[in-house]
Amino acid sequence: MKRDIAKYIDHTVLKPDVTQADIEKLCFEAKEYGFASVCVNPVWVETAANLLQKSDVKVCSVIGFPLGATTTEVKAYETTELVQKGAAELDMVINISALKDQRYHAVEEDIRAVVEAANGKALIKVIIETCLLNVDEKRKACELAVKAGADFVKTSTGFSTGGATVDDVKLMRAVVGPKFGVKASGGIRDYKTAIMMIEAGATRIGTSSGVAIIKGSER
Repeated sequence: MKRDIAKYIDHTVLKPDVTQADIEKLCFEAKEYGFASVCVNPVWVETAANLLQKSDVKVCSVIGFPLGATTTEVKAYETTELVQKGAAELDMVINISALKDQRYHAVEEDIRAVVEAANGKALIKVIIETCLLNVDEKRKACELAVKAGADFVKTSTGFSTGGATVDDVKLMRAVVGPKFGVKASGGIRDYKTAIMMIEAGATRIGTSSGVAIIKGSER
């Protein structure tokens, strides 16, 4: 049985050489296929918000991207600005160095600062960059995201050494429980892989191959 997959997809373009035409195409496709959101770099949030007026497609953007190594104050400022410009969802990268050093309070406060800056006006998805973490670190990152009041945990930026895996999605779902969001992102390019991630527990799929996934679901 084919699954209606469009509402799982964050239709994404985060490359540095994106043009106005690319953003217009992204937003047109998102409306045409009924994707959950478009995910764009901060400089494109206002443009995307204008293009998606009177549609159900949300504007998603990224915070501290892709390294997570900006200061907490900068992440909070980015959040405030992007919410004002029309972002309804924000994917933030954790302070990976702090997690590795077991400075868990710093990781939690970094996430919490973004949650508080959003002030309930945007969903917060926490990118833990699973490819850089061991199992215990993945568990801890998920626990901290829940504790800090975020809405989702997300596997990957797509800009590091690896992307989403079924095992990581299963682990993340097991840690956060049944009601918390889990976003699989990085390397998901076809319908079969997307379905594997959803069956593992993902409630959102981040991909630049949204149209190909939809067309694959129609075969």
